[in-house]
Amino acid sequence: MRMPTTGTQKQMNRQTETTKKWLAVICACVASTCGCYTRRAPAKPVVNFIGAVHPVIPSAAGTALESPPEVESEVLPAPPQIGPGQFQPPKPRVAMPAVQEQAGTGKHTEPTIAPEVTTEEMISAKTETQHNLDMAEKNLAMAQGKKLNATQEDLASKVRGFADNAREAMRSGDWVKAKILSSKAVVLSEQLAGSL
Repeated sequence: MRMPTTGTQKQMNRQTETTKKWLAVICACVASTCGCYTRRAPAKPVVNFIGAVHPVIPSAAGTALESPPEVESEVLPAPPQIGPGQFQPPKPRVAMPAVQEQAGTGKHTEPTIAPEVTTEEMISAKTETQHNLDMAEKNLAMAQGKKLNATQEDLASKVRGFADNAREAMRSGDWVKAKILSSKAVVLSEQLAGSL
């Protein structure tokens, strides 16, 4: 018994027929472009062997080796040996440490040789040194009371050392050295402040 087909069933039948046609066309295209698959043997690499070449050494038939020439040599006498009772080089003298001339003062300081600078350069160095030391102290104050890691502690210690050395150079009148040391202190203190 056949049931009458409705409009929607007809439309579905047409869609399935269209899909089947397209599927057949795609399969035919794939089959025509691919061809038959055949298994090929893997290509063997071409290896060029170079055989070892042994050198041809001509035979020395009838050739005799020459004897080396006679060389006269003189035998020199051995240098004289130094025995226990004979001459020995003098022992080096050790210089005694110099006695401080001023026994009354506690610390003897060496004179400092400072480079010659003009008055303008000295004034500039003084102001720059003082500014750098103030900045270094300000940056160290930021770290005061905070828990610092090992790297930050090392930086803070170096800043204090450079600042102390700069102050010492200021006391001795070496403003160029004080300026250099204070600039190192301020650079390290800025690194410390940046890491907080």
